[in-house]
Amino acid sequence: MSRLMLPLAVLGLLVCSVVSAEESAKKKKADAGLKAGDAIGAFYVTKVCGAEDDGVEQGEKLCYRCKYGSRPMVMVFARDTGGKLNELVKEIDAAVKANEEAELKGFVTLMGKDAEALKDTATKVAETSGATSVPVVIANDHETGPSNYKIDEKAAVTVVIANDSKVVAARKFNKADKVNVAAVMKAVNKAIN
Repeated sequence: MSRLMLPLAVLGLLVCSVVSAEESAKKKKADAGLKAGDAIGAFYVTKVCGAEDDGVEQGEKLCYRCKYGSRPMVMVFARDTGGKLNELVKEIDAAVKANEEAELKGFVTLMGKDAEALKDTATKVAETSGATSVPVVIANDHETGPSNYKIDEKAAVTVVIANDSKVVAARKFNKADKVNVAAVMKAVNKAIN
């Protein structure tokens, strides 16, 4: 009887381990990304281009989130700069200009493996979108983005909209051509009104 009990006990432990691993993976997926009401934390970037009149020199390292304080802001985190990203950046740039009184701010943070290649990409994003009020930056944690923002590693573009240092809305898009510019801008307008 004890010979039968040992294999059953081992089988039971294996089943419990598999179930526990599946539950852990589901929880991790559910925890990915900031949610409405979450506080936004500091993270450091290097300014590459854009927003020539914001008092920050190209190549300067800083925390734009900190610089903007509790003002309303749109933070875009992009691994893919194709699809509708340039359209989104253009719309955010226009919203920043149109909402000076509300002090709306925005910036685009590029992420990827090669920081040097990201600099060229940043310049292309700024040129293609025509953005003049939105800086394009590279995260110090350029491969994953800021860990305290829990950016989904499968998301091509993640947008975090905040006001009073708290998330108002967050959107993630697994493909850059699936970015819903209208929905993001609706959330931006809601955050400043």
